[in-house]
Amino acid sequence: MDTAIECMPCFIRMAEREACIACPDDLDMQQEIIQEWGALLPTLDLNVPPPAIARQLAELVRDKTGCTDLYAADKEEANALVSNLLPSLKDRIETERQKNGDPLSLALELAIIGNYIDRGVEIQFDLEKELAEVVGSVSPEIINEFKIRASSGASVLILGDNTGEIVLDTLLVEELKRFGCDVTFAVRSRPVLNDATMEDARAVGMTALCRVVESGVDTPGTVLDRCTPDFIQRMRQADVILSKGQGNFESLEGKWPGVFCAFKVKCERIARKTGLAFGSSAFCLTTGDDVAGR
Repeated sequence: MDTAIECMPCFIRMAEREACIACPDDLDMQQEIIQEWGALLPTLDLNVPPPAIARQLAELVRDKTGCTDLYAADKEEANALVSNLLPSLKDRIETERQKNGDPLSLALELAIIGNYIDRGVEIQFDLEKELAEVVGSVSPEIINEFKIRASSGASVLILGDNTGEIVLDTLLVEELKRFGCDVTFAVRSRPVLNDATMEDARAVGMTALCRVVESGVDTPGTVLDRCTPDFIQRMRQADVILSKGQGNFESLEGKWPGVFCAFKVKCERIARKTGLAFGSSAFCLTTGDDVAGR
């Protein structure tokens, strides 16, 4: 997806937020960052997906302040918060299994709820309430297609997204392994927003569950021209790609068709694109020409 004019207010708010986090006591620097970003916006290439624009803001803030991981404390807090909820959620999935329900679908829906934990947008939500109430919120047709493709022996590549969310992703990985899938989980290669890195994957135990790799990107989404050649090859070879998060959807839609995307709809543009209401859980397949050279 390209970047639309309606994305601009979001980028301005993001600049304000990140300037305040990077230098909370330096009002002059905050103003300098916001003014420079405002002057830069009209010059940016809007043919790239929004996560590619967000990377340029992150670079500006880093260059001006020297702050390399704005959300370090936030990420640690999110991982700890969701880790405390994990035992009860595991019990819930096990109960679903014992009653011959659908534990994989439940794990997927819980993992989608985790996508609310996104510092690129400002959305008010009650995580525990959302987790408690989730049931049958995504397309059963797409879930069935996913199960068919993610059969025993299939290689499944999960494109991870945010911290906190990655804790819930461990539930999904466990269920896919029960299906007999060979699971690989991908993280960002550099801190950006509150996205998960290899450090977070180790901290939450993902590296003990499955193979974890870096995609090469320094963007809050799998922007293909920021990925390493090795990672692009890994994407080509995967039987199933499961993309977590709206930023990954924005980066891959129209670029790499056939990717299963699981995320929370967090802006009106994506709501229109998916045909889902704002705040809905989305589980859909990317469309577009096969321009990725697969």
